[in-house]
Amino acid sequence: MSSDAPLYQRDPEAWRAHLAEGNRNQPRKRVGADVLFRDEAGRILLVDPRYKPDWDLPGGMAEANEAPLDAAKREVREEMGIEYVGGRLLVVDWVSPHGPWDDSLMFVFDGGLLTAEEQAHILLRDGELATFRFVEGKDVLYARRLHCPDLDCT
Repeated sequence: MSSDAPLYQRDPEAWRAHLAEGNRNQPRKRVGADVLFRDEAGRILLVDPRYKPDWDLPGGMAEANEAPLDAAKREVREEMGIEYVGGRLLVVDWVSPHGPWDDSLMFVFDGGLLTAEEQAHILLRDGELATFRFVEGKDVLYARRLHCPDLDCT
C-alpha cells in the first residue's frame, strides 16, 4: 500500500492506538443530568441536597460513559425512589468552574407532571437529599439560593 494512503488504511492497529492516545490526553468535561418535574398547579420540584447550600432540580452527575438521559433516570430512582421514564431534552447548559468543581455540561430533561399519587411515592432513599418542595416558577432562582425562606414552598 502506498505511503500516501491514510494511516487508518495502512495500519489500522496503529491508527486505533493513535486515536486512543489522543483520547487519553484530551480534557474531560463533567456531565450532569437534571429533571424538571411539575405538580398539578404548575409548580416546579426542587430538592435540598445535604452536600451543598442551594436547592436544585432532581438529578446529578453522570458516571463514566453513561448517557445523560440514563444518568437522569438513575439519579431520580436512587435519590427519590421513583421511576422516571425519560422526557425530551429541554436545555444543555455550560456551568462555569466554581468552588472545588471544574466546569460541566448540564442536560435538563422534561419530567412532566407528577400527580399527587406519584408524589406520595417519593422516598428520599440514599441520604443525599434532606427534603423536596414544589415552588412557583417565578420563585425558583430565589428559592435555590436562599433555602426557600418566606416562600410558599409546600
